[in-house]
Amino acid sequence: MAILDLFKNKKEPEKNPVKKQALKPSVKKEKPTEKKEAPAVLKRVEKKQFSSAWRILKSAHVTEKASQLNEENQYVFKVVSTAGKQEIKKAIQDFYGVAVERVNLINVPEKKRRVGKHEGVKSGYKKAIVKLMEGEKIEILPR
Repeated sequence: MAILDLFKNKKEPEKNPVKKQALKPSVKKEKPTEKKEAPAVLKRVEKKQFSSAWRILKSAHVTEKASQLNEENQYVFKVVSTAGKQEIKKAIQDFYGVAVERVNLINVPEKKRRVGKHEGVKSGYKKAIVKLMEGEKIEILPR
């Protein structure tokens, strides 16, 4: 049974217990008479949540049709295929700091392409058309 006792985590009581307080010298610290102001008095600054917009938005989709939509206050972006409308809306608001009115999504399917006798696939993607509130603007292409 001695072998089994080795695996048990029993601590044997010490034969001559020494008080720990007796070993430490007692030093009294002087308390300052002036009290510092509590940190609650300081203004609390809200931390901005980490934006995950870079995970959702791939790039701006710049085409002739997209530039025509810019005149109607609508902007086109390529987005991750798993993103939903609410996620895209939040990502645009966080990244560009604008108010979004609505989001429309388009799934562009993959297409077969052929060069000579070699066949391949042009990958599909998801496209978001974002309409902004009146007076809001996004500058996608720097001038």
